[in-house]
Amino acid sequence: MFYVFFSLLILQRITELAIARRNEKWMIDRGGVEHGSEHYRFIVALHTLFLLSLLFEVMVFEREISVLWYLLIPILIITQMIRYWALMSLGSYWNTKIIIVPNDIVVSKGPYQYLKHPNYIIVAVEILIIPLLFQAYVTALIFTILNIVMMTVRIPTEEKALKKYTNYQEAFNSKSRFVPRR
Repeated sequence: MFYVFFSLLILQRITELAIARRNEKWMIDRGGVEHGSEHYRFIVALHTLFLLSLLFEVMVFEREISVLWYLLIPILIITQMIRYWALMSLGSYWNTKIIIVPNDIVVSKGPYQYLKHPNYIIVAVEILIIPLLFQAYVTALIFTILNIVMMTVRIPTEEKALKKYTNYQEAFNSKSRFVPRR
């Protein structure tokens, strides 16, 4: 089961990279400006090493699916639903890079009407839940910590760029980064 799941995960990531590349071209053609390029390679490395670590830990230590699969799989399904809700809400603005089209209105629909960064929450949950599903505890721990560290750089960089070039401040001033407010 792991190899089917892992193959689907790789296919998902490759598809998302193709969409991101198309969206990047669209935004650059509209005058988009990239920010955070100095840390982007570390994000790519983190996600690549996460996948390799997951594969390695499951294969070498012959990990099986967790006995808690009945809890973890629904969490994963819900996160995927929210992930695609976020991606569809952003449309052509979704990207793996921080590219801002100056003077465009920021997207504040879908899950963005409740939170500033729903997609980062989803990624954090995936980085924890996917390894736990296959008892890859070392991968879950190490990459959860590394992702938290990376987000302490990524999120402020993105917010600074959005504040500089868009209506981000007024659109998201009352929203929390990670927890919906009433």
